[in-house]
Order: sequence, then C-alpha cells, then structure tokens
Amino acid sequence: MSQAPLAARMRPEKLEDYAGQGHLLAENKPLRRAITSGQIHSMIFWGPPGVGKTTLAQLIAHHCDAHFITVSAVLAGVKDIRAAVEQAQREKQYGRSTILFIDEVHRFNKAQQDAFLPFVEDGTLIFIGATTENPSFEINNALLSRAQVYQLRALDEAAILGILQRAVSAQGWSAQLEQLQQLALQADGDGRRALNILEIAMDMAEDNILTEACLSAALSDYCRRFDKGGDLFYDQISALHKAVRGSSPDAALYWLTRMLEAGCDPVYVARRLLRMASEDIGNADPRALRVCIDAWDVQERLGSPEGELALAQAACYLACAPKSNAVYTAYKAVKQDIASGGSHEVPIHLRNAPTRLMKEQGYGAEYRYAHDEPNGFAAGENYFPEALQNRKYYHPVDRGLEKKIAEKISHLDTLNAQSPIQRYPRK
Repeated sequence: MSQAPLAARMRPEKLEDYAGQGHLLAENKPLRRAITSGQIHSMIFWGPPGVGKTTLAQLIAHHCDAHFITVSAVLAGVKDIRAAVEQAQREKQYGRSTILFIDEVHRFNKAQQDAFLPFVEDGTLIFIGATTENPSFEINNALLSRAQVYQLRALDEAAILGILQRAVSAQGWSAQLEQLQQLALQADGDGRRALNILEIAMDMAEDNILTEACLSAALSDYCRRFDKGGDLFYDQISALHKAVRGSSPDAALYWLTRMLEAGCDPVYVARRLLRMASEDIGNADPRALRVCIDAWDVQERLGSPEGELALAQAACYLACAPKSNAVYTAYKAVKQDIASGGSHEVPIHLRNAPTRLMKEQGYGAEYRYAHDEPNGFAAGENYFPEALQNRKYYHPVDRGLEKKIAEKISHLDTLNAQSPIQRYPRK
C-alpha cells in the first residue's frame, strides 16, 4: 500500500476531475482555452492553501506534454534554479517545452528571481508560481510583468464533498453522506485538509467504516483557516471594522469570534477595537473608548475565556453606539494643513513667560484668561497663528453626544462673531 498521504494519492490526473475554480476553467474561459490549445504562458496562481494550485500546474504540464520541474522556494537556491534551466535546455533540444513550477514563489529573493527570468523571456522555461500571499505586495514587479496572475478561490462545500466521495470510492471505504457533508463544512474551503482529516479518521476506523466517534476524534484538533500576517488576516480585520462601522453587532461578533477561535492575538483585537472607538464613534459616545480600554484590561488581567467575552462585549457596544468620524476627519485635515502650510510661529499672546526677559519681550502680555471672562469664555479671542485664523476642522455630527457638542460650538461661534473684541479682526 502506498505510504503517500491520501491528498497526494488523490491528485486528479485529468482536467475533468479537477474540483472547483470554475471561474477560471469553465468552457471559453481564457485559462481553459490556453490549456486546451496548448498555448501555455507564464502564470502565477494566487489563493489560500488546499485549493489546487500545485495540482492545476501538474495537470497543465500533463495536458500539454511538457516536462515538469517543481521547486520549493523555501528550500531552493540559485544552484537549483540553474539545474532546472539546464534540464529545460536539454528538453528544448528535443522539441519539448518545460514548465518550472515554483511553490511559495513569494519567498524567492531578487537574486533567485534574476537567475531564471532571462530563461522565461527567451522561451527556455514556462514559469508557473504558486503563492498564498497577494502578489502585488510580495512578488517583484519584474516577475509580475512576465506572468499572468490567476486568483484561485477557496473550494465550496459541493466541490469538497465531491473530492471526499471520490476518495472514499477509490479507497474502498464506507462513509455516510451526512458524515462527508459535515467534513466538507469543517474543511473551511481547503480540499487537502478535508482529505487529511478523512485519512486520520479512517486510520482509526475498523473494517474501513467511518464512524461518528472516529470523525469526531479527527475533527477535535481542527483549527479554522487564519494566516496571522497575510491577506486573510487583514480581510477579517477589515470585515470586523466595517461591521462595527455599519452598526451590525451580529456581524461584528461573527468576525471577532472567527478571528479569536482561529488563534488571533486577543491584544491585537483589543487595539483595533480601541481604534474603532476613536475613528468611527468618537465624541458621539466617548464612553466607547473607556469600554474598549476596560475590555483590554480584562483580557490582560484574566486571559481566556473572560478576556474574549469582554472583547465581545466591547465589539457589540461599538456596533450599537452612535457613529461619528468627525474627530478622525478633523485630525486628518489638520495633518494636511501642517504638511502643506509650513511651521507657523506660536502667537506671542499664547506664549508662556517664565523669565523676566520673556516678559519684557511681551510674551503672554495680551493673553485673556478665560476664567476671568463672562461665562468663562473669552469671546473674540483666537488661538490659531494669524495665518490660520478662524479655521474649522471639527464638524460634529447630528448624532449622540455630538449633537449637544455641535449646539455648544454654534453658540460659542455666535458669541465670537458678536464680540466687540477681536484678536484678529475679520477681513
């Protein structure tokens, strides 16, 4: 009996048996036409683990009768690339093309890429790369410009169910449809993982019959798909943030729990919730900031599971709170003015005067102490540099506490306009 893993034994040998990726391989799709016509070009397969990147590359080579060389970017060096080029040159002498498949191609450095790029350009090699990372950020432009990027998607449950049924039939095993459907659901879009879990379950089974106990044991250590630095990480953070911003506590809870259950650092989640409290809620409900800090404190003091529950409470609070990005927008506007407007001096009436010399030079001489003014407000005073007088950055929204803040600012603006004392007379 073969000692190769079930996932390796079940690799399809015909394009018709390949599961998923209909958006690329359906009839009349560009990639399908290229394969069937034998006009293969260099390409990069980008997608999550277990969706068939390596298998598709092998099927292309088989369909086109091309010599297939596979290299792992984790282990290979320039020497391995040169050896592959020499093989390709020998095959070319006999009129046969060569496909160089590089797994995890994003791990290649510039020197390794430079070693084979000229041979891609002159037709010695057809390059196919596989990566789980966004090529836009992880692969050099020189390589990107020479290859077409195809994005492979996570497999749906129907595709994974088909893979499992094919494996069960090929191995002579017995399994109930409901068991395979449960496994397809838990595989989380990863065909290889589904086969690995099935193999573990069947190793425990007697008489090649899958039981509920064997399946439960195989699934017990299962972990959801979550890469702590890649696209999936940032996609889920983005979804959490947008659910909070969109006032959907249920969706916010879903994405937060997905991340925590998959192993995301709870402290990172706490930091992001704190950011949401300022960016999307702000002064519409200043308590949101305190709720997030308290949740972070609970997480650090108590850990799991109390900490995660506190984070869930904070996420729900943020989603249900009134929303305002007025402070966030004002902050960005101020940064833009500072970046483009130069460094304006502090007006002399706002400067402190801790020494006699500074007092003699007039520092703070005309400053109006607000507590000594009617209603504690120095109407007509200006706290900007003269060149920026009367700037307005903060525009409170008509929601939550900011509705009251807006009324207060409007009242103060009226007092400023009516004051006979003006620091910088209006032009």
